[in-house]
Amino acid sequence: MSGVRLHSIEMLLLLWVAPLLAALFYYGAWKRKKALEQFVEAGLLSKIAVSVSSTKRAWKAALIILAAVFVIIGLARPAWNPKPKTIQRQGRDVVFVLDVSKSMLAEDLAPNRLDRAKLAIKDCIERLEGDRVALVAFAGTSAVKCPLTLDYGFFRMMLDGISIDSIARGGTMIGDALRKTMNEVFDDQEKEFKDVILITDGEDHDSFPLEAAKQAGERGIRIIALGLGDENEGKRIPITGENGQPTFMKYNGQEIWTKLDADTLRKMVNATPGGKYLNVATGTIDLGDVYQQFIASAEKRELESKTIKRYEEKFQIFLALAFGLLCLEMVIPERKRGV
Repeated sequence: MSGVRLHSIEMLLLLWVAPLLAALFYYGAWKRKKALEQFVEAGLLSKIAVSVSSTKRAWKAALIILAAVFVIIGLARPAWNPKPKTIQRQGRDVVFVLDVSKSMLAEDLAPNRLDRAKLAIKDCIERLEGDRVALVAFAGTSAVKCPLTLDYGFFRMMLDGISIDSIARGGTMIGDALRKTMNEVFDDQEKEFKDVILITDGEDHDSFPLEAAKQAGERGIRIIALGLGDENEGKRIPITGENGQPTFMKYNGQEIWTKLDADTLRKMVNATPGGKYLNVATGTIDLGDVYQQFIASAEKRELESKTIKRYEEKFQIFLALAFGLLCLEMVIPERKRGV
């Protein structure tokens, strides 16, 4: 046996149960003796043949205490005989490019476009199968909120903090967001295994998104675009007025109506290899299903490979010993032979 590891070493804190049991058994024996002395004078007690053997009772108590110790050791999950095992992690690089412009506050999707997009991303993260993920937020400018990582907990934390205040400059620059993703998130080592999930209402302010999509396609990056919002009538953008009352965003005294620009998004995805456009509009979509259908089933690359030591768990031995001791305790009689 080489090298012993306890996978749940904190369970050894329960070993305080052993002295507690010993104290309880001792207290029980003392109480029985006191109860007997109430009926028999102390000087005669040693001369009276008592049918119960105190020695056997002590052995039975010791067996129960030892069984409890073995159970606790088993709960600590002891393991030994480590063997090397190589683990390979495969996956794709998936970047969520999320529109956080004020038009994403439109309520043609409940509660609004941005919150619906964040919920969809969270659903997708629950279905990931070893892919690296990143988060880029954009409006008039763009920022990498989470670099490529396998730490999904950190990704969720950064996603929770996303709001329309995440980018100070107003507007919608889809093309700039794609260029930042290509330059600061993806690497150029391989022209495969890269996906951009673009979530936006498609409105763009002269950032040349189609040209950016063509550049992405040339670098082997696939775009999966989700178009949010009403494509026909559009929706007003709710804001809080100067007096704290709810109102709608205006430009030159006129209320702004924001519509889904699906045509631009369709052209963008068609410029990338295997690109997909998903017209959410004002309906619902399960981004987890989208991931399973288009990303999880796609070809993956080896992201990392490492060798670990895997120990053989032996908790069963200690549980079996505890069971054996309890069985032995049950067959040992308390009474003296011939009495």
